[in-house]
Amino acid sequence: MSSFKCSVTRQKWPIDGHFRISRGSKSYAEVVYVELTIDHITGKGEAVPYARYGETPKSVIKQIKDMASQLEQGMTRLKLVSAMPAGAARNAIDSALWDIEAKQKNQPPSILLNASPLKPVLSCYTISLDTPEKMAQAALKSQYYPLLKLKLGGGLEQDRQAMLAIRKALPMHRLVVDANEAWTQGTLFPLLDTAYDCKIELVEQPLPVDQDEMLRDLDPLVPICADESFHTIEDLETIASKYQAINIKTDKTGGLTHALSVLIAAKSANLKVMVGCMVATSLAMAPAFVLAQEADWVDLDGPLLLLTDREHGLIAHNGILTPPDRELWG
Repeated sequence: MSSFKCSVTRQKWPIDGHFRISRGSKSYAEVVYVELTIDHITGKGEAVPYARYGETPKSVIKQIKDMASQLEQGMTRLKLVSAMPAGAARNAIDSALWDIEAKQKNQPPSILLNASPLKPVLSCYTISLDTPEKMAQAALKSQYYPLLKLKLGGGLEQDRQAMLAIRKALPMHRLVVDANEAWTQGTLFPLLDTAYDCKIELVEQPLPVDQDEMLRDLDPLVPICADESFHTIEDLETIASKYQAINIKTDKTGGLTHALSVLIAAKSANLKVMVGCMVATSLAMAPAFVLAQEADWVDLDGPLLLLTDREHGLIAHNGILTPPDRELWG
């Protein structure tokens, strides 16, 4: 008779300094950590409940515990996609099931997918929203990361001055910006003009989800990426006429399993792909590393923003992340 155990805990990981976007700031990352043990093999998963999508640690933990009986009866990753809604809870379970499968077969997930072994990737490093002067100072301190993501959303003039200040401070750096829905129909085009002048590569989620219709059939000076507007493969048809890129996060897709389908469909729709993350430990980044192999931009700096990380965490050198240690996941 097979053995089964499901353990779910809520954890807080302090952030090094502060992390601020247009919706607010925080000093720690709050994650839900899952361990599933099936026939004495334990798989681990981590997910970030996100209030923007109506999630709380309590609601995510309940979702996971409510699935325990089906998991004990042999729920597979593929069946999980239809058995649970997309979101953090499904992501945590999906990650743990991948980890178990990799250990059972003694093969990392990339090999299970008949893909090449994982290679190092260049990740964005995030500069939190602040005054233009402080953001430029933070960018200079982080200049050994060749690709920086600038959090914007302080208003027309502040965002404009922030881009100009950072471009002046780092004239050769690669830059992307993320407004987290904070721009308006009135500020969109002036700020896109500034982004173009500053040689910004990508503008992420400039408008609120319910106001992005004005992006339809737009040919912007700088490619625009959907984040909050995009979650699962069902969103792609609408997204493809408004955006030039999507940000795939396993917490939104509900795990690597569905995210792999999203990646293939996005490429078929001629959409560029960013693989992103919430602020979390390296365990949350590990499944996304599989997706990152095919991404146009990678933003898996979550653990780099923390004071401490899990044991066997990702190693970063000048913005290059090494593949996850199998002691961590997979």
